[in-house]
Amino acid sequence: MLRTHTCGELTKTQLNQEVTLCGWVQKIRNKGFIVWIDLRDRFGITQLVFDEQRTSKEVFQKSLGLGREYVIQIKGKVLERESKNSNLLTGEIEIMVEKLDVISKSETPPFTIETETDGGEELRMKYRYLDIRRDPIRENLIFRHKVTLEIRNFLSNANFIDVETPCLIKSTPEGARDFVVPSRINPGQFYALPQSPQTFKQLLIIGGIDRYFQIVKCFRDEDLRADRQPEFTQIDCEMAFITQDDILIQFEEMIKHLLKKIKGIEINSFPRLTYSESMSRFGSDKPDIRFGMELTYLDDVLKNKGFDVFDKSESIIGISIPEASSYTRKEIDSLIEWVKKPQIGSKGLIWIKYLSDGSFKSSIDKFFTDDDFKKTVEKTKSKAGDLILIMAGAKKSIQSQMGMLRLEMGERLGLRNPKLYAPLWIIDFPLLQWNEDDKRYYAMHHPFTSPKTEDIDLLDTDPSSVRANAHDLILNGNEIGGGSIRIHDSKLQKKLFSLLGFSEKKYIEQFGFLIDAFKYGAPPHGGIAIGLDRLVAILGGSETIRDFIAFPKNNSARDVMIDAPSKLETDQLKELNLKSLNK
Repeated sequence: MLRTHTCGELTKTQLNQEVTLCGWVQKIRNKGFIVWIDLRDRFGITQLVFDEQRTSKEVFQKSLGLGREYVIQIKGKVLERESKNSNLLTGEIEIMVEKLDVISKSETPPFTIETETDGGEELRMKYRYLDIRRDPIRENLIFRHKVTLEIRNFLSNANFIDVETPCLIKSTPEGARDFVVPSRINPGQFYALPQSPQTFKQLLIIGGIDRYFQIVKCFRDEDLRADRQPEFTQIDCEMAFITQDDILIQFEEMIKHLLKKIKGIEINSFPRLTYSESMSRFGSDKPDIRFGMELTYLDDVLKNKGFDVFDKSESIIGISIPEASSYTRKEIDSLIEWVKKPQIGSKGLIWIKYLSDGSFKSSIDKFFTDDDFKKTVEKTKSKAGDLILIMAGAKKSIQSQMGMLRLEMGERLGLRNPKLYAPLWIIDFPLLQWNEDDKRYYAMHHPFTSPKTEDIDLLDTDPSSVRANAHDLILNGNEIGGGSIRIHDSKLQKKLFSLLGFSEKKYIEQFGFLIDAFKYGAPPHGGIAIGLDRLVAILGGSETIRDFIAFPKNNSARDVMIDAPSKLETDQLKELNLKSLNK
């Protein structure tokens, strides 16, 4: 070993010992006759001392030539510091350096490698290997390791078997776009990178591996969205001979275990909401239940009062914002502009101030009486000092828009506390979604999801009302996982493919291997896939996944560090039987 200790472990118990340390030069403080250097490695920082009186002339001169991020090895004696630093684990000692070797010189870094840096995100992503040296990123990666280790241990102790599945698979047109890989050996044919190991884990269950898991890379060529990565990691799990209840209980226990082991928090409540209830109460199928402000339906209070916007709308929905009646007109106008953004799509926003003296002020004063406002206050359970925000229009659209406004107000009011954890399950999703443009159904989750047993007959008469035996795991307003009970009967699987518009030829071509496997004794089975990147970020107190991924892509799905994706050489393209794309 090139070192006897790390830069984070020396204390007064090692006083007067001779030690050897290696690391990066973090800071240099030169007083002319004495030089202090902070030496950093993964474990911490140790202060080095070069004293003109006590250090050899050769070593002292060498110290004057050091720069930030030089990699050095030193040998010296552990001394007690006169000026102690309580912020460092090694803050009671320093090393009087007797020998110094420069292992590697460094140019001046493009940004300061400290907790608070002057580097912008794009610059830090270009030099990600330098960014990893900073405490926040390094600690995030160590934190991810701890979470992953706990997950592996928990699942292994619950008799799950870790099995790897292929990364070069068959492309399927359903769902998100595949990343495709041309085959040199099979000209004109392509592999796809897996969006999920879905069919493989079902085949493992049929093969008798009755509890499977894998922490696996998955790939989706999706349109760009904030904080989404084209490659991501999921905790992929499947179980045989179980009901949905068994899955929910098993993974409730895993989340509870992680919160207790990683955060020291005990969670007892793990609510279950149906999809329709969640949309009705929160305007979202991934609600943040750390705060209230639930949606209130005001049709019976505000309709047919001569205000056309309300009278001609399918639904009138409001939320009560606590202690916000003091909002200025400018602040309210900014909210109106916010809901009109294309991402939200609202035409406007009505407001009622329930002032602290019990009076009302509203953007619709001339259409409604104080008695109408009192009924609105009662319905929304508002208190004096609250602000009621209202939208009207098509019910589904208004629910969704109010759900987004609710989250925005929760953010503005500081109600989305990252130190609080509120998990829940959403169940009973619609099995199918009708697309008016294509005039066909699409699977709400995926085509292998089983309908609820009591709804199977409705596949023939009313497919839109069939509920899926599916479940989503929500944490702090983020969907961190989703799964279902799978179809294990070939007849039912074929029926669902037909409802999704697959011809027999198409579904046999795409998934014939799975349908064939069902012929040989397929047990009832189901599972879940949990997004590791998102889970780790939320447990780490953030909703930004990039800082918990070693080498993330930017908003354009590019790796700016290695400059990928990139063009191939003409010879490579020819070898792959692809037309030249470099012109």
